[in-house]
Amino acid sequence: QVQLVESGGGSVQAGGSLKLACVASGYTTARAWFRQTPGNEREGVARIYSGSGNTAYADSVKGRFTISQNNAKNTIYLQMDSLKPEDTAIYYCAAGTVTLYDSWYSPQTYRYWGQGTQVTVSS
Repeated sequence: QVQLVESGGGSVQAGGSLKLACVASGYTTARAWFRQTPGNEREGVARIYSGSGNTAYADSVKGRFTISQNNAKNTIYLQMDSLKPEDTAIYYCAAGTVTLYDSWYSPQTYRYWGQGTQVTVSS
């Protein structure tokens, strides 16, 4: 069992930045960030492979968000720049055994989930 704990959420004005962190209690081959708004499905934001550091992003955040990791600390980060009101959501950290053949943006791909952290962007 791997436990994930997110931190770093908060409120910011449009155009601002926030950095999220997720600490894992164990190793998995990949970790990702998802987000969810009321009444909507959880949406994949970014993914990183623990070994290679290979990353993938949703089109809606490319060029604005950066996922990174510090394997010595079992931590991944999500640097969010140029934030928009539509980025407002609960952000979740996810982890699991993910291969190149899996849909990284699908919540069903990940076994472990954090409790979520609220990000609010005001206009």
